[in-house]
Amino acid sequence: MSSLSFRRSSRPLAVIPVGLTSAVVDDFPTRFAEFLESIALKVRAMTVDRVARVLRLTALGLVVASLGIMALVFLLLTVYGALEIPLGPDGAFAVLALILLIGGVFMWSRRSKTT
Repeated sequence: MSSLSFRRSSRPLAVIPVGLTSAVVDDFPTRFAEFLESIALKVRAMTVDRVARVLRLTALGLVVASLGIMALVFLLLTVYGALEIPLGPDGAFAVLALILLIGGVFMWSRRSKTT
């Protein structure tokens, strides 16, 4: 026990600089935590929030596209079924093909002329 001796230093452990009061020193951990939190929020706003918005819009676009395709398929099946009753299968295909051909010609005429 005699080899381990603890001496007390006459110097104080922490010296408060002139002009700083104990309130400012005591408030430092709170201010530093708020500073770190503000930096984290800025980084999040620049990265995670943008990616989340893109992912949300992509998911919504996929849902809308799939619902639109399903609606188009059901519309074509309904039109074919309604035409098949009076015209038979061959007449229904012919009228449906004529409707789709007219739609294709209309879309072809509305295309951009740049190419």
